[in-house]
Amino acid sequence: MGKAKAERRLKDNEAKAVARTIRVSPQKLNLVAQLIRGKRVDRALAELTFSRKRIAETVKKTLESAIANAENNHDLDVDALVVAEAYVGKSITMKRFHTRGRGRASRVEKPFSHLTIVVREAAEEEAA
Repeated sequence: MGKAKAERRLKDNEAKAVARTIRVSPQKLNLVAQLIRGKRVDRALAELTFSRKRIAETVKKTLESAIANAENNHDLDVDALVVAEAYVGKSITMKRFHTRGRGRASRVEKPFSHLTIVVREAAEEEAA
């Protein structure tokens, strides 16, 4: 018999992609996510391509995945897509120790993040 299919949480003109456990702090990842929020996807891809931040390549791959989901799974027009949401969540933090002088040690925290990108098919006058 099985379980009933879950309701779609997004609207019909939206698609999303999620990148989990990215090895960067949420604060640094949010700086790159701010670059693309509210922009057309072609403009956002161009900004990420030429960004000097290390994590921009991972954000670009996630955005490309969201675009592919919109095109292949939801039959949306790629030319009319806008980055509706790009938000960052906190993930695990690895705890490590760094040796110091006089036999001491200090703690080093290595944070991870989650990234969610939602693209929306916008009307032509809104996308311009």
